[in-house]
Amino acid sequence: MEKNHGGRSTRTTRRRLLAGGAALGAVGLAGCLGGRDGPVPEPDVTSDRIDDWRRIDESESTVFEGSYGPVTVRALERTRIFEYAPVADALAETVDASGSPVVFFATRIDLRPALDQLPAGVGRERVMGEVESAATDAFRAQLQNAGIENVEVAEEGTTTVRSGHTATTWRLTGEYALDGGIPLPTGSTADVGQTIDIEARLGVWHDGTDVLVAGGAYPTDPLIEVFDEALPDSVDAETTVTELADAETAEALATDPAAYDEDVSQLLISVE
Repeated sequence: MEKNHGGRSTRTTRRRLLAGGAALGAVGLAGCLGGRDGPVPEPDVTSDRIDDWRRIDESESTVFEGSYGPVTVRALERTRIFEYAPVADALAETVDASGSPVVFFATRIDLRPALDQLPAGVGRERVMGEVESAATDAFRAQLQNAGIENVEVAEEGTTTVRSGHTATTWRLTGEYALDGGIPLPTGSTADVGQTIDIEARLGVWHDGTDVLVAGGAYPTDPLIEVFDEALPDSVDAETTVTELADAETAEALATDPAAYDEDVSQLLISVE
């Protein structure tokens, strides 16, 4: 990611999205520019890094509907939701958790009617502002559904996605409540009820046809450290997890957050 600016106005995003739509509207592209009928195509995550992630859900809905003069505009979305399989499996094996703080989302938003079909006098900037608000609200809701609360924007910037378009990006922070217990050799259980800090990345851009939204979240510290804090001083977390599950599980929980950040950042720019 690049050009980060804390506390920057969301008007910048609206201008970028509008400029992308207006410039390409003259070309008469199909889809969001030119109109589309039927289901919204699912977003495609083209990076090979997605192989380590497991699709756990998807959704289709109308993210907003509004009247602009004589025209009613609808924004339809299709979203794919993924979890990082090694961590989700490790948490399930060790503390019987359902869910994971390491997640990724990819969304396509289709405007109907398309931008180039709006009559004169209907404000494209206003419409694209609604798209931006709907996209960011949907991402917050997805994070909350994954158990990530108290989400706040930390920085705003831009990046170039693989298709060559410019995305507005945000770095966000949040919290995830990890709950469960680790069986000990003594037969007792160590409680792992802790709130862990989360970082998230979000990108929104117009690809000339639709608005694409992508982002993910991950813990800011290795999860094995949470286990280590929950265990007695005489018990080593990595050894305990290895004996409880296996070395691969311990390795997954010890993943450096920088690796998650790299994964999420590369997945984000690969969405088409």
